[in-house]
Amino acid sequence: MKLDPYDRVLLTALQQDGRVPQSELGQRAHLSTAAVNRRLKLLQGAGVIEGVSARLSPKALGYDLTVIAQVKAENERADLLDELQRRFAASPQVQQCYYVAGEWDFVLIFLVRSMDQYVALTRSLFFESGNVKTFHTLVVMNRVKTGSTVPVDEVQGGAMAHE
Repeated sequence: MKLDPYDRVLLTALQQDGRVPQSELGQRAHLSTAAVNRRLKLLQGAGVIEGVSARLSPKALGYDLTVIAQVKAENERADLLDELQRRFAASPQVQQCYYVAGEWDFVLIFLVRSMDQYVALTRSLFFESGNVKTFHTLVVMNRVKTGSTVPVDEVQGGAMAHE
């Protein structure tokens, strides 16, 4: 789906605050509320908007530790890798899971309450799977920047278009 300037205004505003009323979105984009509603439905239908959620503070909920784990699979057979992906995706403490190229097969971002909880997770996710050869743990000392916003500037041919 090709995004026009109106769509980019709407998407930028929604990423900043998913609770913005459609009337305010309309004011920002210079569109009627009905036009905003139609565009949002089209963007959802096209899969551009995957969902709307609240950002929660991990620390406020007792998740004081962020851990990054690099994981190497023992066997790279597709069905075994798929099983690892399902295992990782099913764990609520795994915030992000990437199947990557290079020295490691997966990179996982964990939110845990303690190192004891992380150790328990390594046992259940890595050792019990039977298909993890090795893993490397990085403990985050400071969450400098986190987020899931996607740039909505117009991109053409791999380079930013200047408006």
